[in-house]
Amino acid sequence: MGFFELLLISVGLAMDAFAVSVGKGMTVKHIRPRHALIAGVWFGAFQALMPILGYYVGQSFAEYVVSVDHWVAFGLLSLIGLNMIRETVWGDDEEHSGDFGFRPMLIMAIATSIDALAVGVSMAFLDVNVWYSVAVIGVVTLLISAAGVYLGAAFGSRLGTKAGIVGGIILIAIGIKILVEHMWL
Repeated sequence: MGFFELLLISVGLAMDAFAVSVGKGMTVKHIRPRHALIAGVWFGAFQALMPILGYYVGQSFAEYVVSVDHWVAFGLLSLIGLNMIRETVWGDDEEHSGDFGFRPMLIMAIATSIDALAVGVSMAFLDVNVWYSVAVIGVVTLLISAAGVYLGAAFGSRLGTKAGIVGGIILIAIGIKILVEHMWL
């Protein structure tokens, strides 16, 4: 696999993390560089970690994960999205989904990187340097996710209090997209 192919795979894997980052950025009241860095590091690290796990665990484990990964991602993203909408509609003193804490970031990082596990399994059957590959995947996802936070913040400031609802809808839509793609492909 050449660099161009690896770059395309990296960008493809980063798209769900990018969309979630846009949703996160939409709900931050005062965007700071640390928000983009936190999202980028979480999503980039998990997009790199999952292919490593897939590579070393191998095809036998991947058969079980591939059969339910879309349901896991759908469930996690839908729950997070519904919670964002609930917090926005019923009010909450905290920043809606602007929480870049350990638990919400961990859940979203896992939910957006499950497909990368299958990519790691496929890497085990190719002549590829797995460490170089996951480094590229991680860096690309970090950069794209960080940019997504800023893009979301630009839109969020225009949406005002409705940003939590829009961000929640985006997360649910991503979950549905993942589910539909796996059900019909």
